Amino acid sequence: MVTSNAILVAMSICIWMSEGFLMEVCVDSVESAINAERGGAGRIELCSSLLEGGITPSVGLLQVVKQYVRIPVYVMIRPRGGDFLYSDREVEVMRKDIEMMKNYGADGLVLGCLTEDGRVDAELCMELLAASRPLPVTFHRAFDMVHDPVVALETVISLGFERVLTSGLDSSVLEGLPLIKRLVEQAKGRIVIMPGGGITERNLQRILEGSGAQEFHCSARSSKESTMKFRNSSVNMGAALSVPEYSLKVADVTKVRTLNAIAKNTL
Repeated sequence: MVTSNAILVAMSICIWMSEGFLMEVCVDSVESAINAERGGAGRIELCSSLLEGGITPSVGLLQVVKQYVRIPVYVMIRPRGGDFLYSDREVEVMRKDIEMMKNYGADGLVLGCLTEDGRVDAELCMELLAASRPLPVTFHRAFDMVHDPVVALETVISLGFERVLTSGLDSSVLEGLPLIKRLVEQAKGRIVIMPGGGITERNLQRILEGSGAQEFHCSARSSKESTMKFRNSSVNMGAALSVPEYSLKVADVTKVRTLNAIAKNTL
């Protein structure tokens, strides 16, 4: 039986792809999700801890985000920050998270696993993809840590992932642009190549024109000052490299709209 939510998601995808492009915004809060949709995003990647590159969000965050947005919400399945070589216990966590996110309305999932020598862990990915069905799955920026991107792309395609998120194995999409262009050409429409990593209003047009990609991924965030009046400057709740205690990073409606307009004019 097709649910009303599934119909809304399908309609949203059709509308955005009719524009010739799709913008995905990664968010880690309800406010950012709402702002992303208001600014014109076609899809959300929902995470926690974007400072670590994104890890699995809480079920509570997914439930509330789904109450407030109508565009598709793809949920990150990543049990921790750091590398993408997972222990058996971490894989248990990933399986449970996949089950929970499916049960609570995720429209798609985002995951990726590697072997110790930098290859796509085909066996583990196949297992997690089977657990994810029928949801579509994106292979995330674990791809940027592979030894051979040409071989890795063919593996990801053969496994049945919907898309690959990549900065072209470099520090940002702009630096990795030549490889991203080659990956788009190699893919030949068999999988979506989605550039992501350091995309801004200043470089998006160059990235879209130079890559041939039809989707792109960004955070489009600005700093937002905390409304706390009393502040204890002697205490920090995170590690030394964490964000300032009284400053929040939130998706910026204006930035999302600007990126959306640039993509529309470019493609």
